[in-house]
Amino acid sequence: MFSGAHGQRQATIALARMNAANNNQPIAHLLNPTMNNPASGFANPAETWNQRFDRADYLFGTTPNAYLVSKAALLAPGQRALLVADGEGRNSVWCAQQGLQVDAFDLSPVAVEKAHSLARESGASVDFTVAGIEDWPWTPDRYDVVIAIFIQFAPPALRAKIFAGCIRTLKPGGLLLVQGYTPKQLEFKTGGPPLAEHLYTEQMLRTAFAGLEILECNEYEAEIHEGSGHAGMSALIGLVARKPVR
Repeated sequence: MFSGAHGQRQATIALARMNAANNNQPIAHLLNPTMNNPASGFANPAETWNQRFDRADYLFGTTPNAYLVSKAALLAPGQRALLVADGEGRNSVWCAQQGLQVDAFDLSPVAVEKAHSLARESGASVDFTVAGIEDWPWTPDRYDVVIAIFIQFAPPALRAKIFAGCIRTLKPGGLLLVQGYTPKQLEFKTGGPPLAEHLYTEQMLRTAFAGLEILECNEYEAEIHEGSGHAGMSALIGLVARKPVR
């Protein structure tokens, strides 16, 4: 019934769901038996996100991110796109529906299973992978577009690795799209980590991507509704940058 790496993962998840039902435990505990208590903050992201995504609905909804949608004119059918830490698949599915060839990864198998379901229901083709930041190969010059939406689980050291990987894996002339929260989000408390060092400022992004042509880097406030995870007035920042052609 199950074959290949994805099939084996599906079998593991199916067995975990059955055992979870029999033992009245969340599936995340069965996928990772070391989970005795919820992880504090983002100290153990795999455990934290498996727990957060282990719910019947979609934590961040199924509608694509508004900032991403606003940049649709910059995307073209046939482009190869990577979505970093894509969660439950709302953004990768939308990109596939625009005609892009989409790869997406997330470290949470619970999220990736839900992403597969969303893609099937939407008739979209996305190559999903269960992988963490350290596991993803970041193959040089591979993608026309790299998209990183609300990946603020990452503390500064890991964030630097992610940003370096995004730059490396972009083709010359490729486009980078980033959205995140600014420190003012700590006042709104409508989503995102309660940790200032995880948040973005314009100067920080401009410095991190100084080697790219920055087309846009703006801080702004807007009301967003992305499931229960991001809901209400929010302090946001969006960046669009292009990798120079050699």
